[in-house]
Amino acid sequence: MAQHPSRHWIDAHHHLWNLDVVHYEWLRATGVMRFFGDPTPIQRNYELDEFRTEAEAEGLSGSVHIQVGADDPIAEARWVQDIANKNPTWPIVQVVYCDLTTDDLETTLDIMQSLSTVRGVRQIIGRAPQEDSTTETNQLLSDPMFLAGLQKLGERGLSFDLQLIPELMRETARILTDAPDTPVALCHAGSPHDRTVEGIQHWTENLKFISELPNVVCKISGLGMFDHSWTVESIRPFVDTCVDQFTADRVMFGSNFPVDKLTSDYKTLMKAYQTLIPVQLQEQIFRKTAIAFYRFDAATD
Repeated sequence: MAQHPSRHWIDAHHHLWNLDVVHYEWLRATGVMRFFGDPTPIQRNYELDEFRTEAEAEGLSGSVHIQVGADDPIAEARWVQDIANKNPTWPIVQVVYCDLTTDDLETTLDIMQSLSTVRGVRQIIGRAPQEDSTTETNQLLSDPMFLAGLQKLGERGLSFDLQLIPELMRETARILTDAPDTPVALCHAGSPHDRTVEGIQHWTENLKFISELPNVVCKISGLGMFDHSWTVESIRPFVDTCVDQFTADRVMFGSNFPVDKLTSDYKTLMKAYQTLIPVQLQEQIFRKTAIAFYRFDAATD
């Protein structure tokens, strides 16, 4: 299947779905524009065989599945576990959804942690300003139960995938300071949605509040969501800044496929990142950070 020997690299952020098995309201909706564009081309089944064909051809050999808004998060998690069980030659672990503010969080986490592939939880705080104004997910930051839930993840040996926008970074960093034992992965480089000179500067300055926290790593992923005509040079500031602020041992690569499949094929994406990331840092960013953070086992070697 691969076009060259595998480098054993890891894709630390992608999604899979089968619309006949797990229900996703947003993938069933028609004519609804999202912050990342028109979802119509990806409102179809996207399963491991298709993803693996694209990724393996570029030297990848394992991945991290990130929850993607299933109506029933437990059903989604069990479906991904079944995929892992049936595909032992493709190591895959997963980040699941749990509402950290609910009274039954412990029960839900018990169920999730009964699945061997579960490594962490994602509960999105911010996607983009316009969508956030209707979803009200930003309000999680003012809920004391959210902080308590973050702390609980650390106690259980689970990580947290953090998706937010630059405007929320300062406040979020303050909260994360009170959950120092919970490993955190910043998704999509912190979603720099404003690509003006001023917007990039604002993102750069606010990112420091997050990058200064030692328990946080950064995913260079999802950069096409806010720039469908991206080029190597247009995403260079984001890659360079993330590597500079976090350093390579706290940075990892994620394709965000199939969402970023709307703006690129896998080969083009990988070629761009390999152009931007110095060769001496590629093994760390494309493999070692993800292996350590998401606790892959020897099957990936």
